[in-house]
Amino acid sequence: MSILEIALASQIWARRHEKRRPAFDESDGLKILSRTAFAIVGFTLLIAGLNAAAGRPQVVDQHAAPVVAGR
Repeated sequence: MSILEIALASQIWARRHEKRRPAFDESDGLKILSRTAFAIVGFTLLIAGLNAAAGRPQVVDQHAAPVVAGR
């Protein structure tokens, strides 16, 4: 069998054995929202941890930035 025939047979087999999903449910939206929030919080903690490990924590400075003189 050629690669094209194998791919076509695999696609036909997958279509025959796939399960049909029911229509969108309200709980699906909550799952998506909670997973998105979890991913954002996790990514934020990962970046904060990497910055802390590098020795440069992200702190907002309360003072004005120094003016570069002699340009």
